[in-house]
Amino acid sequence: MDFNFTPEELAFRDEVRAFVDAELSPELRDKVLGGKRLSKDDFIGWHKTLYRKGWVAPNWPVEYGGTGWTAVQRHIFEEELADAGAPATLPFGLRMVAPVIMAFGSPAQKDYFLPRILSGEHWWCQGYSEPGSGSDLASLKTRAERQGEKYIVNGQKTWTTLGQHADWIFCLVRTNPEARKQEGISFLLIDMKTPGITVRPIIMLDGEHEVNEVWFDNVEVPVDNRVGEENKGWTYAKFLLGHERTGIAEIGRSKRWLKQLKQIATQQPASDGGKLIDDLRFRDRVAQVEIELMALEVTNLRVIAAEMEHKAPGPEASLLKIRGSEIQQTLSELMMLALGHDAVPFQHAALDPGYDGPLAGPDYGPPLTGQYFNMRKTTIYGGSNEIQKNIISKMILGF
Repeated sequence: MDFNFTPEELAFRDEVRAFVDAELSPELRDKVLGGKRLSKDDFIGWHKTLYRKGWVAPNWPVEYGGTGWTAVQRHIFEEELADAGAPATLPFGLRMVAPVIMAFGSPAQKDYFLPRILSGEHWWCQGYSEPGSGSDLASLKTRAERQGEKYIVNGQKTWTTLGQHADWIFCLVRTNPEARKQEGISFLLIDMKTPGITVRPIIMLDGEHEVNEVWFDNVEVPVDNRVGEENKGWTYAKFLLGHERTGIAEIGRSKRWLKQLKQIATQQPASDGGKLIDDLRFRDRVAQVEIELMALEVTNLRVIAAEMEHKAPGPEASLLKIRGSEIQQTLSELMMLALGHDAVPFQHAALDPGYDGPLAGPDYGPPLTGQYFNMRKTTIYGGSNEIQKNIISKMILGF
């Protein structure tokens, strides 16, 4: 495989860089690179900037508003944006529910939802996990009872990322409690403004309100908001999870963190009085994670290339999820190790972009500590890594 970009690909990279330099504000760039808290307006504003350029949905088919880029162009685009400090586009609409609607939705659903996802008018969240139904998602208990042309939904979803901002939620609900657990599940699109929905915050280890629990109390949902057939939602859920797991790999962000790790190591002292970057054991660990990241990047390119041929991600998505999440955790651990005793105090207030108070260590310390806490989740969400290994064992190795 030739890892060198062609002249056309290099020209495309220059075009992306020029766009980012012109459109990404220094204030937003500094927030992202500095690990500061991002607001809803930050995410929406950048989404709309990409939308106006026609670059917000490179994974979509051209007929729905996609770019028509090659796999390498998509890779370059994602890497350049991550390296520059652009906010990530939120995956729940663009990368998760949109492919499901394209593949299984009705013409009316495609006409209504896809343009609004593309433009950023609708902010989506995911209603999959429940208390007691995380990795064993098929055991979910949220009920949807059909009454004429509507469903009455009752139950609870948890770990709903950024649900406090969402306009819509896509949900797995049980419509046939008598069927075996993988059957009798349907896929509903629910307006978050519907009476009976309550969103309650879950505060995480880093002190942030990123996830929520969502309660449904006799929530009325039109039957027209069901995607595909009743009781066939598990098929659509697996299709969506393949797209989610490829996104969890976060190659571009990990490459930016690797660069940051090396920069920190040139500033932090080692036990012998020199710089940490000169410590051979530490350098060995950095080299190991860099090699693993390069291998993951190649695998990611293969998956992107298959997706461009309109093939749904297969079991290789589980490989991306496992290695991508483990690499993110390793990088966050190495940055904590590089900080040394400065990693011990965690100043949550310093995550505020306007914070100008005293710091217990270097100014890059508090965000790295918060990042370390946050990354503990990556091997769990999107299907725990243990479950992903079972999928690989069954689908690839045949066990």
